[in-house]
Amino acid sequence: MAESPGADGPWRLWGPYVSGRQWGTVREDYTPGGDAWSAFPFDQARARAYRWGEDGLGAVCDRFGFLNLGVALWNRRDPFLKERLFGLTNGEGNHGEDAKEYWWALDGTPSHSWMKWLYRYPQAEFPYEQLRTENARRGREEREYELGDTGVLDENRFFDVEVTYAKAGPDDLCMVVTATNHGPDPAPLDLVPQVWFRNTWAWGWDRRRGTMTQLLPPTLAVGGLESVECEHGHLGRYHVSAEGSPEVLFCENESNLVELFGAASNPTAFTKDGVDRRIVHGDTTAVNPRREGTKAAFWYSFDAVAPGETVEVRLRLSPQAPSKGTFGPGYDAVLRDRREEADEFYDAVIHRDLGESDRHLARRAYAGLLWTKQLYRYDVRQWLGGDPETEPAPESRQARGARNVTWSHLSLADVISMPDEWEYPWFAAWDLAFHAIPLAHVDPEFAKEQLVLMCREWSMHPNGQLPAYEWAFGDVNPPVHAWAAWHVYRLDGYRDQGFLVRVFTKLLLNFSWWVNRKDSSGSNLFEGGFLGMDNIGLFDRSAELPPGYRLEQSDATSWMAFYCQQMFKIALELSRHDPAWEDAATKFLEHFLSIAQAMNSFGSHDAALWDEEDGFYYDVLLRPDGSSEPMRVPSMVGLLPILGSTDVPSWIAEETPDLTARLRWLQKRRPDLTLPLLTRSTPEGRRMLLSLVDRPRLVRILERMFDHDQFLSAYGIRSLSAAVKEEVWTSVEGQSSSVVYEPGESRTGMFGGNSNWRGPIWFPVNVLLADKLRTLGRFFGDDLTIEVPKGSGRRINLVQAADLIDDSLVNLFRPVDGRRPADGQRIEASDDPLWRDHVTFNEYFDGDTGEGLGATHQTGWTALVAHLLHPRLPPSPPGR
Repeated sequence: MAESPGADGPWRLWGPYVSGRQWGTVREDYTPGGDAWSAFPFDQARARAYRWGEDGLGAVCDRFGFLNLGVALWNRRDPFLKERLFGLTNGEGNHGEDAKEYWWALDGTPSHSWMKWLYRYPQAEFPYEQLRTENARRGREEREYELGDTGVLDENRFFDVEVTYAKAGPDDLCMVVTATNHGPDPAPLDLVPQVWFRNTWAWGWDRRRGTMTQLLPPTLAVGGLESVECEHGHLGRYHVSAEGSPEVLFCENESNLVELFGAASNPTAFTKDGVDRRIVHGDTTAVNPRREGTKAAFWYSFDAVAPGETVEVRLRLSPQAPSKGTFGPGYDAVLRDRREEADEFYDAVIHRDLGESDRHLARRAYAGLLWTKQLYRYDVRQWLGGDPETEPAPESRQARGARNVTWSHLSLADVISMPDEWEYPWFAAWDLAFHAIPLAHVDPEFAKEQLVLMCREWSMHPNGQLPAYEWAFGDVNPPVHAWAAWHVYRLDGYRDQGFLVRVFTKLLLNFSWWVNRKDSSGSNLFEGGFLGMDNIGLFDRSAELPPGYRLEQSDATSWMAFYCQQMFKIALELSRHDPAWEDAATKFLEHFLSIAQAMNSFGSHDAALWDEEDGFYYDVLLRPDGSSEPMRVPSMVGLLPILGSTDVPSWIAEETPDLTARLRWLQKRRPDLTLPLLTRSTPEGRRMLLSLVDRPRLVRILERMFDHDQFLSAYGIRSLSAAVKEEVWTSVEGQSSSVVYEPGESRTGMFGGNSNWRGPIWFPVNVLLADKLRTLGRFFGDDLTIEVPKGSGRRINLVQAADLIDDSLVNLFRPVDGRRPADGQRIEASDDPLWRDHVTFNEYFDGDTGEGLGATHQTGWTALVAHLLHPRLPPSPPGR
């Protein structure tokens, strides 16, 4: 890692950058209607070349995505090779898109010198149609139908296929594929490691076409292996060697247009599905007899793997031609050394006082986080206009209001931390900010690079908006990047002021975008849209309201107060190294004070976000006739004002004289504006706090937040109060909508029905709430205690309340009577250690039971659990 601090570092050239799913993405959708799921379905993936990326099983590639290496499988029963993970599209799943496979990231280091990945492959025919049919039959009130429910895995009739990579050098990869039969009977298996070039040549922009040829004697001067030479104009020459005597098959990474679309002919006789047609269907004409192409496979056949038996194949990717040492003793030494180095690394990273279960949890979280670093290529201008060698893009793509038409500047070809390798194989702005926190524990340089990347000219909009996600870059995610940047800076040892400057200067543009676009009345009350919390409102908050209507949002306004405070903290820190930044600190301090005043008084229509009778904050709907209506739904949007809390360091009086003078002027001339600045004397000295919520209101909010009948669950804070047992309704221009407590999967189709903020527990907002309760607790100390849970008679301070939330989140993954609450009723809750040992990181969790819901490999923000297992950092470094 020290040798490779940046994105172009040698040890970062190769990594697990291949997507878990490329089909069904917006990038691959070239249809007039813009239905990405049907534009490129799963059933076409084996025979159709991708435009922007690749996918595969346990696959790795170079950081440019030119050369890919992964594994394919066949159990002699499936109708085609298993080359990629299967799942249902948004329209096929009864709760939206849903992966229908079992796989786990087992281990990995940030330099990708050591990587392990596990896939569970049924020995019976994979039940593709059964999964589709049964999920289509089920409604939103029913559970999802999973692979484990079909019976094909009963009696452990599956292979565990483990893929391990160990680097002998930055561009020298040892690859081991093992398959273990856990079933009671012998079973056949074909292991088919594959190497292929991404198709960059068929579209007309990049004519470079790699070539692969099999090495044969006398060029191949060593026995006991087969080898393919891979030549590429950018990468140079690599050799992929396979131990033993596998049959080597070649085809082209080109679409089979005849089979897919009924075309008269194909661009090549040996199309992308050639290996599949040869192995599964016995078509010897599907592969190139000249032993060359742009896709090659090493075919190992095992007719009967005995129960409990493990079969193994070994490969090596290297710029060096194969020799006697390719699979010699040095190969085993590389595997041993990298494994030991990984253990040593995590012994240092993971706190020594943690028990075995927590250490296992943290290491799996880091593994998942590192395995979901994926190459993301997408040039919106090219996508909007179409490619020279294909049909022109439909006119509808560039119509006013069409998807991403105003984001033509966006052009990414970067390794980015993804939320989930299958269900979310694309970045999301606020997800990425949360990913940066656990990443900073293992790879702070990459964490910083990710935050900076979102602010670069080829991603941030010229107007300052950050891109939300590829389905609609113009949607609005919460402004959490300043908070994430500050925490990454802290975790990195308060040493990289250059990073802070780079992020801060770009976030100045983003902050201005928020003020100019999301405070249309200039009232300092904001209208952010859905803000990543999908269906939390009575209606779709990202959709335009009828003319004359406007929604002033408790959460949008709270996010902006929070944003001001984080920018204030960063500017203060920078001012210690350069006094010129002091003016910026003053600006954000005053802007926060103005937002706080608006938040806690009457808004633009004499309607307050605070409801005194209920003791809670609500969104307020403003109508054309000047009337207003509070959206009386006790949800996370009313808890988020707590985020507007931050310490003001005591050293400002000495080190920031201009800011201090301005603050004194405001206290004298505008005491009403400075009410959010609280001060108190403690034995340690004077403390200062900026707080959006005053103490009486804070107490009333916390009474609801820590009530088991409302927001408090055994596993964190719910996104909607459990007290909403009956539907709450509202009507806008005759269109009625409602909200009711839903602790599990969504029962509505809003936002595709694949996400639910109407009751479940969400990791990121819980972590933020705990972070800010800790800030409040440091200020108030034992002078402010709350009853937790309400009605118990037990009172604790706010730091202890923050610890309770953090512990509740971690307890989702801590076994109780041998079972993790997050595993719920799924097959992962089995007593069998083959299931019990594997942690699943879900997107969100049932508000009553804690069962994991949504995406199943969300080691993006759910990897925050590893961060929670670390000891708390002091609020400022020692001696400062």
